Amino acid sequence: MTTIGNNLQGVLDRIAQACASAGRPPHSVRLLAVSKTFDAAAVREAARAGQHAFGENYIQEGVEKIAALRAPGSGWERPLEWHCIGPVQSNKTRLVAEHFDWVHTVDRLKTAERLSQQRPEHLPALQVCIQVNVDGGANKAGVPPAEAQALVRAVAGLPRLRLRGLMAIPEPAPDFAAQYAVHRQARELFERLRAAGDAGLEAFDTLSLGMTADLEAAIHAGSTLVRVGSGIFGHRSYPAR
Repeated sequence: MTTIGNNLQGVLDRIAQACASAGRPPHSVRLLAVSKTFDAAAVREAARAGQHAFGENYIQEGVEKIAALRAPGSGWERPLEWHCIGPVQSNKTRLVAEHFDWVHTVDRLKTAERLSQQRPEHLPALQVCIQVNVDGGANKAGVPPAEAQALVRAVAGLPRLRLRGLMAIPEPAPDFAAQYAVHRQARELFERLRAAGDAGLEAFDTLSLGMTADLEAAIHAGSTLVRVGSGIFGHRSYPAR
């Protein structure tokens, strides 16, 4: 097995152990492999090891990888699932709408409206998560929790989008207890929104929480999807942007 394959299995083992500790079935948590800054060959290696869903923060970079892995002779034939997990600027909404399957970072109605308008008719609905700034981090994107329900209701009514849940990236916390506490805030908001029974929330089933450093706390708090990059692909070297 390759290094990426070994790393991937190690992360899957961590997820299974966290689920067992939390009294949850392993299949209740999906793994999103965050492939930003890594090339198409690394994604292909992870896909050959069994990974299906990949997350990209940089939209243009992600689109190039999606195209490379869909091209004839790419060495990978089966469709992969692509998630946009980075900020979506107005001039990039069309790229997201045309190339990605999911977007986790909708925090403004204007962004959602542009994605809805620009999603091609021949593609399935774009799967959408609302990003929430659950702990009020000064440098974090996301709608404030008090404004989340209004945004959820507005996005749920847009065509060509399918509202799936919430995503959060809290500020780093020093230990399991602190990580769990902030992730639990996101879980409680998720449950309140789902319990409201608003129209358009029939598929509201995704809580995108947790990364390499805090996936155990996120799973204990109720995450249904963890986003792991360095734990699978290794140390990143960030290009100048």
